[in-house]
Amino acid sequence: MIGLREVNDDQLIKLIAKCIGNFYGKITSSLDNLKLNSVLLRKNPYLFRMKAIQDASEIVDSLLSAYVSSSEETIFGNVFFEPIATFASGGNKALAEGIDVMMETEDTIYAIAVKSGTNVFNSSSRKKQEQNFNAAKKLADQIKKRYVPIIGYGYGKKTQSDKGIPKIYMELAGQEFWEELTGDDKFYLKLVNYMQDAPEKYIQSFRDAYTRALNRFVMKFTAEFCKKDGSIDWEKLVAYNSSKKVVSYSEDGEATDNNKSSKKGKKIKK
Repeated sequence: MIGLREVNDDQLIKLIAKCIGNFYGKITSSLDNLKLNSVLLRKNPYLFRMKAIQDASEIVDSLLSAYVSSSEETIFGNVFFEPIATFASGGNKALAEGIDVMMETEDTIYAIAVKSGTNVFNSSSRKKQEQNFNAAKKLADQIKKRYVPIIGYGYGKKTQSDKGIPKIYMELAGQEFWEELTGDDKFYLKLVNYMQDAPEKYIQSFRDAYTRALNRFVMKFTAEFCKKDGSIDWEKLVAYNSSKKVVSYSEDGEATDNNKSSKKGKKIKK
C-alpha cells in the first residue's frame, strides 16, 4: 500500500455522488453545445454510403452515439477516477504536466498518472507520458528522494511484461491499482456499490440532452445534405468532409467556399 490515509466510507460515498453529478453535467453540457459540422468532419462519409444508409436520422444517431462513446470515457476518467484516486491516496493534485496525483513520504515521491482504461496509449502518447515522468523526476532528484512513477488504470487488467526495454514506471489496473492506493482489496467494488441510486437521478437529463441534439442535427443535416426529394446528397456530404476547399454552411443551408486563397467566401451553386 502506498496511500497516505485510511479511507472514510461516508466521505467516499459523498465524493462518488459528487463525481457522478459532475460527469452527467459535463456530458450533458457537451451535447447541448455540440455542432453537427464538427462531428461530420471526424466521420467517414464513404462508410455511411457503403452501409446503404438512406435515413438522415440514422446517420445523425450514429454520429451522436460515436461522439458520446469517445468522449464519455475521457470525461469519466477526469471527473471520477482522478478525484477519487487523489482522495483515496491522500495525495495532492499534481501541477506537473501528465501527472495527476503526487504523494510524498519521508523518503519517496510517488507520481501517478490516472487513466480510465488500459487502451489509452499509442506509441507517441506513451512516449509523451514517459517524458512527463522524467520531467517530474527532477523534483525527487533535487530533494534526494526515491522516485516511483505509476500509471494507474481505473478498470481492466494489466500484466507486467519482462520483454523488451524495461519501463521506467509501474502499470497497475483495476483491483490491483485501487488496492495499492488504499490497502483495501475490495475498494474497486466499493466504487460501484457506493454509486447507490445516484446515476438514476441524472440519466433522464442526459437522455433529454441527447434527444435535443438528435433533433437539432436531423433538422440541420436535412437542410444541408438532403436533396429536395428528401434523399441524401452524397456528393455534397463527401465534398464537405473531404474537399480541398474549405466549405461551410450557414444556418439557412447556403454553402460557402472559404478557400484560404480567397479574401471573401464565394457562394457555391447547388
